[in-house]
Amino acid sequence: MTARSKVAIWVVIAAMAAGTVFAIHKSHHLITLRGAVIRQDTDPDKQTPIADVQITATSGSAVGNARSDSSGFFSVTLTESFRRRKSVTLRFRHPGYRPLDLADSTGKLYVVHLEPLSPEKRPESDHHPQILLSNVRVRYSVKTTTDMDVGSAVRTLQVANKGNVPCNGQHPCSPDGKWKAALGSTVLDAGQGGQFRNARVSCIAGPCPFTKIENEDPSEGGRIMNVVARDWSDTATFLVEAEVVHPMTADLVRESYPVVFGQTMSFSLPPTAEGPSLEAEVNGESIVFPLGPDLFLSWAQCTVGVSKDQSKVYRCELKPGYRFR
Repeated sequence: MTARSKVAIWVVIAAMAAGTVFAIHKSHHLITLRGAVIRQDTDPDKQTPIADVQITATSGSAVGNARSDSSGFFSVTLTESFRRRKSVTLRFRHPGYRPLDLADSTGKLYVVHLEPLSPEKRPESDHHPQILLSNVRVRYSVKTTTDMDVGSAVRTLQVANKGNVPCNGQHPCSPDGKWKAALGSTVLDAGQGGQFRNARVSCIAGPCPFTKIENEDPSEGGRIMNVVARDWSDTATFLVEAEVVHPMTADLVRESYPVVFGQTMSFSLPPTAEGPSLEAEVNGESIVFPLGPDLFLSWAQCTVGVSKDQSKVYRCELKPGYRFR
């Protein structure tokens, strides 16, 4: 075998190896499809997000699965064993909506409209007796912390020292290490359940320009205040002051108003909201309806979703026989 033949064989082998590596790389290239699933309606205000939609993406042997979240968002990933821009089939399934299959190319954001199996219930004609709801309000409580002022703490701290004495490396010294200094300290206790606020330390007598406050911050929790002062001249006196408070936790009741579109209303609550309820005038009579974990209301069917910031988004649809005024 000639040298030229050997070179040719090695070139072929190298090319085949490179082709193999390229094929493996392509077969493991991941693509991610993202989109949102919303309700089909001619009114944009009623195109609400649909949660828990089962999404299946297929292309050849590649398959990916996902579910939409409370905002209708979905993200499905599958291995791309084909060239770029090849079409993918997306299947959307939900018990309350008509099945939908989409065949489309990749590389875009999908906004998918699903048609409800049951059309939205329209208000009955005026000659049918109906229960009217008006002035609907959402009530909930949040924990809030308030400070009850119980007094103040005042104390003097005297640091005895003699000025103009060389330090000679004997701790403590002045900040520049030249003069002999003295350290003084005092401890204040706000008592059980108490905390210091607006702590402050001031030099009120003696050669104050030659003093320094080393520490004055209350401890973690704010109950103990440890003050340390340095003096590198004659004796100096410091004044230590702080307000003493007792933090108290209370429930603050808040109200908000839902947004009403046709036979549905929507509202959101912050992550810290507790004990939500709905207050409404039913045929002119004001009634409070607790909204428990089962979201049971005698006049509406409600669902709830959780946003990325952990706030809760509620959507309630009136039952037959009820309508908003």
